[in-house]
Amino acid sequence: MRDYELGIVVSPDATEEQTRGIIDRVVQTVAAGGGQVLRVNAWGRRRLAYPINHHRDGYYVFMDMVMNPQGVAEVEHNLRVSEEVIRHILVRRDPRAVAAARTQEMETVVDESAPPAEASEEEELSPVSEIEVEIAPDAELEE
Repeated sequence: MRDYELGIVVSPDATEEQTRGIIDRVVQTVAAGGGQVLRVNAWGRRRLAYPINHHRDGYYVFMDMVMNPQGVAEVEHNLRVSEEVIRHILVRRDPRAVAAARTQEMETVVDESAPPAEASEEEELSPVSEIEVEIAPDAELEE
């Protein structure tokens, strides 16, 4: 099993149901191959860097998944034949970066479950809004 990240750009003409259907098909394909989709991050409608098939916008969806290398071809085939998908990219994630991210997530979960530390009186008396910053209006920059 390897970690992968999938980026999909869906046509702006596609409905929300069609976009969900694409995501569901990818999840089902990965699950059928013995893998698992860990996270789905839908960015929503964004401007494309350049026009693709006369579209200036697209719906961006990113997925983190764990699956067998044999399942990559199946996922890419399903995305390639879908008319609503205008671009996709499937990349293998660096195992060291994945391990570091999972360790950080575990530490965050442990920190959130701990009771909050009590603030001392000094910290309560110095709110951030009272910090003053002086800026000289006619200051010239030295070259």
